[in-house]
Amino acid sequence: MNRQDAEKIITEYLKPIFGFALKRCKNAHDAEDLSQDIVLKAFRALLIKDDICDISKFIWTIAHNALSNYYRDAAKSVIGVSIDEVAELIADPDSILVDDDNADTIRRLQSEIAYLSKLQRKIVIAYYFENRKQADIAKGLDIPLGTVKWHLFEAKKELKRGMDTMRKTSELKFNPIKFDLWGFSGSVGTKGSPARFFDSLIAQNIEYSVWKEAKTVNRIADELGVSPVYVESEAERLEEYGLLTKIGDKYLCNILLEESTTELSRLHDQIYLKAADIFANELFDKLMNSGILDDGRIWGGTTEPFTFTYDPPKDKNFMLWALIPYIASMSGSQLIYDSTTFEEAATTRPDGGKNICYASIHPHDVVFPLYFDNMKRFFGPCWTGFGEKFKVWTIDSEWSEKRIAEDYQKTIHHDLSLLNIYLNGDTLSPEGYAYLCERGYISVLTRERGLMSDVSAGFGDSFVSSEDLGDYKIKFRCLCLSDAEINRQLIEIGDRIKEKHQTEFHNLKKEYIDAVLKETPKQLQTMQKHVLQYIFHSDGWFVLHCIKALLANGKLKEPTEDQKKSLTTIIIQE
Repeated sequence: MNRQDAEKIITEYLKPIFGFALKRCKNAHDAEDLSQDIVLKAFRALLIKDDICDISKFIWTIAHNALSNYYRDAAKSVIGVSIDEVAELIADPDSILVDDDNADTIRRLQSEIAYLSKLQRKIVIAYYFENRKQADIAKGLDIPLGTVKWHLFEAKKELKRGMDTMRKTSELKFNPIKFDLWGFSGSVGTKGSPARFFDSLIAQNIEYSVWKEAKTVNRIADELGVSPVYVESEAERLEEYGLLTKIGDKYLCNILLEESTTELSRLHDQIYLKAADIFANELFDKLMNSGILDDGRIWGGTTEPFTFTYDPPKDKNFMLWALIPYIASMSGSQLIYDSTTFEEAATTRPDGGKNICYASIHPHDVVFPLYFDNMKRFFGPCWTGFGEKFKVWTIDSEWSEKRIAEDYQKTIHHDLSLLNIYLNGDTLSPEGYAYLCERGYISVLTRERGLMSDVSAGFGDSFVSSEDLGDYKIKFRCLCLSDAEINRQLIEIGDRIKEKHQTEFHNLKKEYIDAVLKETPKQLQTMQKHVLQYIFHSDGWFVLHCIKALLANGKLKEPTEDQKKSLTTIIIQE
């Protein structure tokens, strides 16, 4: 830039620069020295630069840097200097020179503002960074002017105290935990699965930080190595939906969090391998030898495509893929000593849900339970009823297609409404039949096109042309129990096996239950006891181990690709 233009710019900024310096220096003499320093540095910089886009920003950046040097020369440390003197530096960290001795200290002071209470933080930002008058701040926050003044005074003390404090170092700062498995039991509310609140790593680590001890936002922030501002908003959200409990100004975990140890994994494998081997093999033999699989009240599961004149035999392997998990999870309820009810253990969410949310953590140096990776793809058992008429029971696994997702509650209620029409003998729309086919509940045969087990877009169009079902034949693809009596008979088979081994199963799981409860914090004991009651009953791990045991010995065969959409789903008519 030529000299004439540079002089013109400097002349324009002489008065504002002196005002800037006078406001921030201890006396007028220092202000004159500082303003001269700023003017000289700015003039020299203008002479050698031709690409300045924003003159004002350029001048004030130089002014801030010069002010930083002024504070550095006045004191070797900014600790002890009032917040008024460093407000501009705190507000604009980009203006601090990289080689400035005070840079780290000033940035630390800036970060300490995040540790103030929410109200103090608002007042400090409004007063020092937004240059608002105290009366204006009081009006905006609807609080007395004296309260604003008091909080500013207290904020300065808190900032000084924070600067003098050596904040705690935690491994979570550089090695955060991550949930390996999480889910819930019970009903969801309007916000959906509570597990969705743990999509962020910070939410998971907040829960872990307060798992065994209630802590303030500031202490959680110290452990996580993040600003309290982020912790504060996240903790409020988790507390609002019952995933944290607030005690005074502290938060406490309210989900069933479990951290594995090698010993717990060993006990876990020991009890499930033995119990599943006993139960699954006896159940398989009973079902195969009793003749109940040929009962006409069990529909679905054919071995090959049917025709208009021929219904193929049932595929008993496919039937067992549904019946063994179903009976394993539904039988033995009369043996459960229900010392803690679901109502006692569950949390009622503000969105209408009532559930127990759980998550597990497995440190890298701990031996994982057997089939842990398989369990990551296991969802359920889920069962949802349509009044007193019927219910749908299903699990998802590595062997099936994925049908249980975030929107499962919405999806299953749509399924139930269509199934109710169909089971009542009423005619669905073409789109309705196509949807039930796509979801794996039914198959539709047309005279012209054969079996439509995998519905295409054209299927609905061809269906529209028919006024009745004369050209169509519909069969269940998934399993269907046509009345309550056959459902009762199937579950009773499992009841008798579990009753036969009741003492053995009780002794088998006792050591594991005791070990888990020993690691469970006091506030989660009721929740944990309720869940542990259902080991070997409505228990995903037990179901998974039963399937694995039968696959390993060859009694159960892998499903076909075409069966995955309907696998491990049962419609139970009541």
